[in-house]
Amino acid sequence: MTWSTRQVAELAGTSLRAVRHYHEVGLLDEPERRANGYKSYGVAHLVRILRIKRLADLGFTLAQIAEMGDADEHPEEALRALDAELAGTIERLQRVRLELSLVLRKSSPIDLPPELGLPAGTNLPDADRSLAVVMSRLLEPSALDEYREVIQKEQLLPGEAEFNHLPADADEETRRALAERFIEPVRDLLAEHPALGDVRTMAPKNPRFAAETVVAAMRDLYNPAQLDVMRRISIGLEEKKEAAARDGRD
Repeated sequence: MTWSTRQVAELAGTSLRAVRHYHEVGLLDEPERRANGYKSYGVAHLVRILRIKRLADLGFTLAQIAEMGDADEHPEEALRALDAELAGTIERLQRVRLELSLVLRKSSPIDLPPELGLPAGTNLPDADRSLAVVMSRLLEPSALDEYREVIQKEQLLPGEAEFNHLPADADEETRRALAERFIEPVRDLLAEHPALGDVRTMAPKNPRFAAETVVAAMRDLYNPAQLDVMRRISIGLEEKKEAAARDGRD
């Protein structure tokens, strides 16, 4: 009993195009032709097509099927490798579903990584939100935990609202006064969350890269007046630290 290309495709539950493609990629031997020039497929061809289709349905690519050949009826090694690959895919999809569940349940902003765990209604300014995304890629787990805790509190520091709306051309006195309002609250905040005060703790594997990345991000996200306020805060904190060290020596 022999069949035409169309007939063998119908028997195998596939398409003419698929059968022809199997020939093109070397998965299926060309059958003999009848006197009229049409291909004549036999049982061996049908079995081979069914095998290819079965393996493809299990998830093997045609390239992987080609590597198996057609002699091994039970390619255990390949099947085990596919099983491991599928297990990894299932695990990844389960993680994705968990993230989706968290986003849906908490109504978290979709652009923020789930590890930040921001609650519903979190309303970070655009610049702070973008900085949070960058920080989530740099911080070590312990520092990220503290960073998340600070963000989740959603407690405005004195002057923070003014800082968020500070115009780029704010005058010298405005910037100086605003920085002074921040120094003590920021000092207290860093005392409570020490991992956020030292880049070597925040990203010990590559502190220089982390510091350069944060600086570059801040330059992109904040205007010149805001950056000047941050610079003044940093200087003020260092002066406080030096003063405390001097007092300790006296």
